[in-house]
Amino acid sequence: MIAGLWQAVARYAHALDELNAAELEAVLTEDTTWTFTMPGQGVLGPVAGRAAVLDSIRDGHTAQTGRARHHLGDVVVTTTDTATAEARAYLLQTRNTGESIQMVSTGVYTFSLRRSDGRWRIAELTLTLDNAL
Repeated sequence: MIAGLWQAVARYAHALDELNAAELEAVLTEDTTWTFTMPGQGVLGPVAGRAAVLDSIRDGHTAQTGRARHHLGDVVVTTTDTATAEARAYLLQTRNTGESIQMVSTGVYTFSLRRSDGRWRIAELTLTLDNAL
């Protein structure tokens, strides 16, 4: 069960960086919510519903320059039963512009996951950044 949760978190990060809408759709519940906290800007969101989250991701990709990578580490499952779980992971976000590699941000992700159709899916995502972007 733990491996499946880690896999869902990793699938999310890879799909996010590659703008793989089909994989993002598969790893998010239809009623998923995203909430971000950023120093100096407070709480942003929540963005509610898979369609709205996917639109937000597309907008973010359009606005970015270079190749962003979301490196998630130290994934810890903090609560779990057979149908729901919570996982936390540290974020290190980098950007490669082709001329330089930059560390963009660090933070902590909290994922509330739900088992659906034999797969773990992200029902709620909270990201608390350590710095403003």
